Amino acid sequence: MDGYVPRLKGKYQEEIVPELMKQFEYANIMQVPRLLKISVNKGVGEAAINKKIMDDAVEEIRVITGQQPMIRKARKAVSNFKLRQGMPVGASATLRGEKMYEFLDRLITLALPRVRDFRGIPDRSFDGRGNYSLGIKEQIVFPEINVDSVGNISGLDVTFVTSANTDEEAMALLKAFGMPFVRRDAA
Repeated sequence: MDGYVPRLKGKYQEEIVPELMKQFEYANIMQVPRLLKISVNKGVGEAAINKKIMDDAVEEIRVITGQQPMIRKARKAVSNFKLRQGMPVGASATLRGEKMYEFLDRLITLALPRVRDFRGIPDRSFDGRGNYSLGIKEQIVFPEINVDSVGNISGLDVTFVTSANTDEEAMALLKAFGMPFVRRDAA
């Protein structure tokens, strides 16, 4: 394992950096946007009623990301949802470094093509500061998840945090990694 470089990290260093430097006319290599972290989050509101749902969500995120997720707790009580402060409501894992590049590679090459009726991901989910969020409706698109052992099908959110200053730069970075963006016209 010593000296191992993930495929997309090598691609970033050898192909994407020179391409983006030319495209945006950066004076310094440190101006080139890079992927800082990927956050995988799963909200589990039903965990207030059934503890097993929370355990399943934690296990799914652990299998998908390769690291133990944090359990998120409710900050305030909401009586309409039978929710008390401190109750578990979700699980999240933040990926950095090698694990981040490996997850991105699996997401692009294995998981997204398995989405039913997949035509690309929307290009409008940027936040204005160079970060992109993607909602995945079914966790079973990841090959690590055993479909037979899944109790209920639920979604998860994936957020890509970049060092880009604008959405245009972030989109160019993610496109260079191979993210299959499709233009969604306002209808």
